[in-house]
Amino acid sequence: MISPTGPKGRILKEDVQKFVKQALKSGSPTAGSGPGAFHLPEAPLEDFSKYGEIEEVELGRIQKISGPHLHRSWISIPYVTHFDETDITELEKFRKQMNQEAQKDDLKFSPLVFVIKGVVATLKEYPLVNSSLVSGGDKLVLKHFYHIGIAVDTPNGLMVPVVKDADRKGIKEIARDLGKLSSDARSGKLSITDLQGATFTISSLGGIGGTGFTPIVNAPQVAILGLSRSYMKPVWDDDNFEPRLTLPFSLSYDHRVIDGAEAARFCHSLSSNIEDLCRALL
Repeated sequence: MISPTGPKGRILKEDVQKFVKQALKSGSPTAGSGPGAFHLPEAPLEDFSKYGEIEEVELGRIQKISGPHLHRSWISIPYVTHFDETDITELEKFRKQMNQEAQKDDLKFSPLVFVIKGVVATLKEYPLVNSSLVSGGDKLVLKHFYHIGIAVDTPNGLMVPVVKDADRKGIKEIARDLGKLSSDARSGKLSITDLQGATFTISSLGGIGGTGFTPIVNAPQVAILGLSRSYMKPVWDDDNFEPRLTLPFSLSYDHRVIDGAEAARFCHSLSSNIEDLCRALL
């Protein structure tokens, strides 16, 4: 509880700052959110039944498990979201060509397959984005492997299976892994190891819609990429406006590890790697 020091028992700004510092230092827990979080009282519910018919529905198992983790990440990570976009006109032509050639192999290349390769190349350029902050906040764990978590919408809730060693795999291998993981996630066949070890996460809403969103950083990771729906955009080429297929994306990042300039450079490089996939293969 905050101890007021202002006149007539008023709480001052300094009182709140002192309380926050003490809470962080002591690691006082909040119900259901683990150590190190703030103790926040739950909002009381009204008796909604007096306004009309209601129904109580049990949360799904995945929601019960992921909810406290998301809440802990939300209140313990000071994160910022950077919004950007990339031209995927040429990439889309290449993707469609690859899909035509791969029909006999029963293989499908989604845009996400190529984004993963672009992400890995960019993580190699900016190793802080592929790190974790050690408890206490004075050291970082830099990871020299690239396991990419992919948020998958399933009938039972959101699951995040992991494409392991994405830097060592080609486009076809990633496409097969992604297809199998997505299928297993929707049919409830994922193993525990399929969900472990991610160093960076991608959340894609492109198949549903939206122009941008702020995904929550999945601690102990320090950043997460959000993909929105691509759209046609008129781009001036010095002579005429040319329609270009554009992919909006957003990067939420832990500001304790990554500053705004580093995030902007990461996003600029990611955009370049996606636009020219040859760069990602170097």
